[in-house]
Amino acid sequence: MDQDKLNIFLEKLVTDMGASTGIALTYIGDKLGLFTAMAGSGPMTPQDVATKTGFNLRLLTEWMKSQAAGGYLEYDSADETYLLPDEQAFVFTDENSPVYMGGGALAFYSVFYAADRKMMEAIKTGSGIHWGDHDERLFEATERFFRPNYRANLTESWIPALDGVEDRLKSGIRVGDIGCGHAASTIIMATQYPNSSFVGIDYHQGSIETAKQRVSDSGVGDRIGFEVAPANNYKTKDLDLVCFMDCLHDMGDPDGAALQAKKSLNPGGSVLIVEPFANDNTEDNFGPLGRLFYGASTFACTANGVAQGGGSRVLGAQAGESRIGEVFQKAGFSSFHRAAETPFNIVYQAKI
Repeated sequence: MDQDKLNIFLEKLVTDMGASTGIALTYIGDKLGLFTAMAGSGPMTPQDVATKTGFNLRLLTEWMKSQAAGGYLEYDSADETYLLPDEQAFVFTDENSPVYMGGGALAFYSVFYAADRKMMEAIKTGSGIHWGDHDERLFEATERFFRPNYRANLTESWIPALDGVEDRLKSGIRVGDIGCGHAASTIIMATQYPNSSFVGIDYHQGSIETAKQRVSDSGVGDRIGFEVAPANNYKTKDLDLVCFMDCLHDMGDPDGAALQAKKSLNPGGSVLIVEPFANDNTEDNFGPLGRLFYGASTFACTANGVAQGGGSRVLGAQAGESRIGEVFQKAGFSSFHRAAETPFNIVYQAKI
């Protein structure tokens, strides 16, 4: 046995164990408003935070030490104060920030810590885990995680990068948002393109009910409707644009979803596919981002596809461009190409 390799691995394992507890405490800090309490307040002692929030001093002290050990807070040993830097505040407290990650902390806490028994059963039996069977906090977390990214990119750069789509949206077309969840992407598009009409389609009834409330609150209810249905068998038709926003890889039947999209589109229609950034070769995804996506995919994405009866065709969150393209080529689309990308996403367009 190589003792040096053993020690390196043990150091890595301890780092990961610390990160796992750290993300749970980050989630708690987000939910309790601790980051908001510290944002813009300069250096603070635990007593300052306790006074401001009314929370328990001893536990706040330990929480702040944990966050400082992880580099989320800055500690000044001279006066024993803690600072939430502006950069961290931008990430944790501003939900309009394009890099807001408070929802991400909630997402990974709610999946990993609440689904362990279900995940073990899913792996042993092949039962998978239906999206709706996850802890309900995951649904809120997913909305909070994706919405800032969509707000920053969907109508600002992704749709403009599509061939022949944005001008039609401005004039007025009919759009289907498949796997719409709480309708974050639907609302953003409906707000930007008021002459178009939109249908949010999702098989999860609970998400649709929340989406209806979100739409009502946003003031765009006159141009958004909903259908509760699976992606491979919905009734909505006469669409000009079909969107799969970070959801195709979750589906048990992505081939059927692509076929249904083609059936629902009018001549000249397009499909917008947003997927997590992934390379075609597995080993090229081995890094911090790929590890994050593979982990989320195991717990949520692939687990849902397996629960829906999917087998080897379940894409998972690191499918890569070739596999995504095969789905739409098999469905009979005339073209498929990468339209845009960010460090976290790849945007594809398939055309009738």
